[in-house]
Amino acid sequence: MSFTQELRRQADSVFQAIFEHPFVRGIAEGSLTREQLIHYVKQDFEYLNAYIRIYGIAISKCTSREDMAVFNEQISFILRSEVHPHQNFCAVAGVTYEELQGYPLAPSAHHYIRHMLTVAHEGSLGELMAVLLPCPWTYLEIGRRLLDEVKPDESHPFYEWICFYGNQVGDVTAKYQARVDAWAEGATAAERERMIEHFMLSCQLEYMFWDMAYKQEEWPIQTPFTSDYKPCRKLKI
Repeated sequence: MSFTQELRRQADSVFQAIFEHPFVRGIAEGSLTREQLIHYVKQDFEYLNAYIRIYGIAISKCTSREDMAVFNEQISFILRSEVHPHQNFCAVAGVTYEELQGYPLAPSAHHYIRHMLTVAHEGSLGELMAVLLPCPWTYLEIGRRLLDEVKPDESHPFYEWICFYGNQVGDVTAKYQARVDAWAEGATAAERERMIEHFMLSCQLEYMFWDMAYKQEEWPIQTPFTSDYKPCRKLKI
């Protein structure tokens, strides 16, 4: 069993909980509310902005052009391709993508981003790849499972979202898995333990991100500004 196969085995209970989460089930059933879709896109737009910045940190840690190219390709993937599933949610919600950009992070999204940024700044390249891996991996498995279960056609409200993640993120996941496995082979036992810890926490935070969107999570006390947030703009719902 490879290092990433062992990671997947240890995280299976979290993966299963994600598959059964009501937001994911709402994608399958086409039953999510407008407000839930809007909250998800607001948060995921900012999450993916942070992901791009983390890719930049990853490039600075690379020693080979092959690794640099992988992260550069993924920056392009987010900027040019991963807007499409967002556009699907926006179309169903009846809003434009541009309306949902620039909003404050909800607590769970804030936690997740800070977790990844901390590992990116303080950890090795192997640790950084391990902390990023759950995002494409969980989305790939969600997409493939929904393709098999729902067998959506173009009449399904989330047809484009399901097809995008079921068909288009496999290469991303495979590349990360191969690089994490290769790094783990030369890592010390202590570094491998840190990689496991980062991966498992990211899996938990993937679950929390879905929960945040479903419950439309907000900070318990609303303030117009904080030190690292943009002012919250109001959207009519």
